[in-house]
Amino acid sequence: MWRADKIEELRKARESYEKENLKAEERAQEFKTLSGIPVKRVYTPEDIKELDYQTHLGFPGEEPFTRGIHPTMYRGKLWTMRQFSGYGTAEETNKRFKYLLQHGETGLSVAFHFPTLYGYDSDSKRAKGEIGKCGVAIDTLKDMEILFDGIPLDKVTTSMTINPPAPILWAMYIAVAEKQGIARKEISGTIQNDMLKEFIAQKTFMLPPKPSLKLIIDTFEFGCKEVPKWNTISISGYHIREAGATAVQELAFTLADGCTYVEEAIKRGLNVDDFAPRLSFFFNAHNDLFEEVAKFRAARRIWAKIMKERFKAKKKRSLWLRFHTQTAGCSATAQQPEINIIRTTIQALAAVLGGTQSLHTNSYDEALALPSEKAVKIALRTQQIIAHESNVANVIDPLGGSYYLEWLTNKIEEECWKYFDKIEALGGVIACIEKGFFQREIASSAYNYQKEIEQRKRIVVGVNEFVEEEKVPIPILRIDPEVEKRQIARLEKVRKERSKEMVEQSLADLIKGIRSGDNLMPYFIKCVKVYTTLGEICQVLRDEYGTYKEPAMY
Repeated sequence: MWRADKIEELRKARESYEKENLKAEERAQEFKTLSGIPVKRVYTPEDIKELDYQTHLGFPGEEPFTRGIHPTMYRGKLWTMRQFSGYGTAEETNKRFKYLLQHGETGLSVAFHFPTLYGYDSDSKRAKGEIGKCGVAIDTLKDMEILFDGIPLDKVTTSMTINPPAPILWAMYIAVAEKQGIARKEISGTIQNDMLKEFIAQKTFMLPPKPSLKLIIDTFEFGCKEVPKWNTISISGYHIREAGATAVQELAFTLADGCTYVEEAIKRGLNVDDFAPRLSFFFNAHNDLFEEVAKFRAARRIWAKIMKERFKAKKKRSLWLRFHTQTAGCSATAQQPEINIIRTTIQALAAVLGGTQSLHTNSYDEALALPSEKAVKIALRTQQIIAHESNVANVIDPLGGSYYLEWLTNKIEEECWKYFDKIEALGGVIACIEKGFFQREIASSAYNYQKEIEQRKRIVVGVNEFVEEEKVPIPILRIDPEVEKRQIARLEKVRKERSKEMVEQSLADLIKGIRSGDNLMPYFIKCVKVYTTLGEICQVLRDEYGTYKEPAMY
């Protein structure tokens, strides 16, 4: 892209310039990105002299998709505005869904409470005190019917943040759609369904890694044949980042997980071009605006290369890295919570400049509790102002061509490939999980980040600088203790009214399916349709496959 003689002229000019100017004082001895990548005072064409426009950037909608996966990007359609919502009972979350849709949300995103995330019913002794506190309680198809009451599932896309029991919650969603008269092929959305990052970072696991992978590939296979518009996985770096990873680690570990899923699906005999178009990703947007934009651009370029060269994908869509972004919950502070609105705005801007397909902006009160109606509406309005008032959506990849951004995109890609080599040398993703490689890398980064804050090498407004003693009262959303009683009462009523024989038969069939190695999605759908509970189905899975206990590794 650059003439060698011009680069040489520039080098001489730069050296002359630096002799005159490098002695000028700066605020710090060293400047680094949030990932710890040292950055120079200024970047010039010298830093990207190897860059070839068509090889490394290309046009939007063209390989390697660095500048976006669609030819028009936001000029054609804005990103989906999808706020992560769920608390209390299905009725309360249904009300919140309708509130957000009324105020301009364009897609739903379901947060489930901890017992559902782990596959326990609300009357389990393990669930006591947790009902509806970090998401909505879903025990049976009845809850799911109430959750989407009055919401036509062929008119809205739904993302469900669920992992160990993801196939079962998806089965419930399919069953609800069919009760609304909507065919499976007409519904669209995403189940997170990413167990590898659970073992690495978030830790809501149930089964050991191998049966967990088996269930995920079941959803790939079933989705290809029966639910073609559904994204059967959201390969998630978000939780890896929230656990303390750097941007580079987030990207490298997530894409390595993605490769493992593709390998497993191919081993099952699936054609890569049948399932790859429905793979989706989920990333974090933190405070370092340029590093985050560079991360998203590098992600698309790396994934296209992997899918084409390693997995021999042929379809253009198989090379796409489509992703949802959530602003960094870990960056929100309990101190001066209202200034979290500003952090969220910067992070959301990074996601948009990086070309995200959908976005969730965190609410300013989330360091304290689940978001109140007021806080979540401001978070949604933040997206709407970026979309409609800032004009940043009018030009595709507007920062493309910046010497710094292109250098940083290249640097992040380079560091990711180094991590891929390490992971392969250690035996792959599963072996790295078992050896604690990812866990130690993340813990080390989290420790260094916290140490920098405590040593005031990194300023966090309101925490270690610009501290205010006066507390600003923030209305907190509190879960009524009666929620637990109401949820358990409904569960008992469902158990009393359903056919005991049909439930027992559905579970007996599921056991046979597990022992035969069948794809279990049809068995899950049969179970949920007769109101077998989530906990009952998951207990069969635990009995047959065993449970996972993380080994001590620090």
